[in-house]
This record gives sequence, structure tokens and C-alpha cells, in this order.
Amino acid sequence: MQRQLFSQYQQVVAIGGGHGLGRVLSSLAFLGDRLTGIVATTDNGGSTGRLRNSNDCIAWGDLRNCLSQLAHKPSVGSLLFEYRFDSQDELCGHNLGNLILTALDQLCVRPLEAINLIRGLLKIDTRLYPMSEHPTHLLALDASGSKVFGELEVDSMAERPVAMSLEPMVRATEEAVAALTAAELIILSPGSFLTSLMPPLLLPELATAIKSSQARVVFIDNLKPEASVAGELSLNAKLDWCQQLIGPGRIDAVLCHGQPYQDELIYRSLLADPIQSGCHDRDALVNALVQALQPKKLIA
Repeated sequence: MQRQLFSQYQQVVAIGGGHGLGRVLSSLAFLGDRLTGIVATTDNGGSTGRLRNSNDCIAWGDLRNCLSQLAHKPSVGSLLFEYRFDSQDELCGHNLGNLILTALDQLCVRPLEAINLIRGLLKIDTRLYPMSEHPTHLLALDASGSKVFGELEVDSMAERPVAMSLEPMVRATEEAVAALTAAELIILSPGSFLTSLMPPLLLPELATAIKSSQARVVFIDNLKPEASVAGELSLNAKLDWCQQLIGPGRIDAVLCHGQPYQDELIYRSLLADPIQSGCHDRDALVNALVQALQPKKLIA
């Protein structure tokens, strides 16, 4: 019944990276090709970071995570895509999905073509666009004026940054801009706030598309504070960061985990998955979105 209430939305776009965005997309996968994910591509750690260093490519890890969460399971394709090598050689720690995407990227004209090939293999209807098809890194400025380069390093900062940008500044994926322009609902997904949600919003073309669109915008907060410098940010601070980029008054509703309660634009409900610790419950997330998608209000 709750799913039927989404029938009014022909274009839903969720933005973020890694586990949080993947969870949102898998919760709304019943929308099929009416759902689009715009994924951060600035990760520089683990298997993804090693591949970036050797191939000068975009970060594939968050895209792979979203593809994995959207894949029909169990299947041979999904198992292969999530396989991680534990051998005592140069493959140790590499994820097979990352290697496949990197190989396809070298065979294709565009990274987006590699993603679409995997979507076809895994029978995924949801559209996935990298925030950019050009390599870039996250750059933060601390209170002393020092620059901190790279996602891993930003997460390890002793104090929260005063400003963030991308280095180099790259162009957003055209399809991602078009999806936001046509969107009727835009979801700012949970996850690492500074290193998953911020990177796409730091692209002026994406931020401008959100700012000028007629879509409802919903921000989904994390279940608990992050174990990084972003954990120091209050909910209001996160909203301020977002609205500095996408414009004041663009966030229509905020979903938080907690005892059911509504205060202006804040919708609190029990969103934690009782089985998978640290994850949003898919059904609860859909129900909370339905509750929040009421007549539009604005954050001043």
C-alpha cells in the first residue's frame, strides 16, 4: 500500500555514496527505471584507492556497492561482484567487482557504459550515474588554513573542516544533471556526510540543478553519529552545509531515527534494521518517506 503512494513520482533521484545510498536505492528499487542514483566518485582508500593510483580512473567502490545492493540475490553475478581476494599476492584485498568495472572502463568509451553493462548483467533497472566521469579528489581546509587532500585524510581530521572543494574541479556527468533537472523527488542519502554526500554537491552543475529544480528534497540523517570528524556535526550544521550549496529553503523534510515525533520539518521514527546493525530498515525507510512527502514546507 505504501509503495502505491510513490506512483505519483515518475523521476526520483537519490544522491550520496557507499552503503547509505545503496540502502536507499535498494529500499526504493520497486520504482524500477523511475529511480536514479548519483554516486560519489572521490574515494581514495582500499581496493578503490589502489586502482585509482595505478589507472588514473574514477573511484569505483561506491558504485560497486550500490550495484551490489541493487542486484537480485543470490545469483552468480552478485556473488562474483562482491568477491574479495584474500590471497597473499598483489590481488590481496582487491574486490572483484572493482576490477571488473576498471577493466570495462578501459574497454568502453565512457565509465557510464561500463556501469550500464554491469546493470544489464545483474538485471538492475535502477539507473546509476557517477557524479563525474573524470577523476577528482576531495579537498578540505582546516581552521589554520592548511589543506587536507583525499577522503581518507578528511575523515581522519582532528577538527571539522571550515571549507571543502574538489581537486581538480571536474564536470558533472551530463545524465546526472539531466536527472536532477527532471526529478520530482530528490533524496540526500545517509552515509559519511563529508565524504559521501558532500562530493556530489560540491559540483556546481549538480548543486545548481537541485537549486533550480521543482523537486521535493528530503534529507535522511544517519542512525548514529559517525566515527570520524563528521560525527561532531549537529543535524542543523549538516543542513546548513547542504543549503549553502543547494540554496536556502531547498530541504523540505528531514528523516531521523528515534521515537516517533514530528517537529516542523523533522520526522523522527524507528528506522534501524533490527537484524542488520547500523543499517536503515528498508520498509521503515519507505514508510517514513511516505509520511514526510506531505504538502511542501521550507526551511527558512
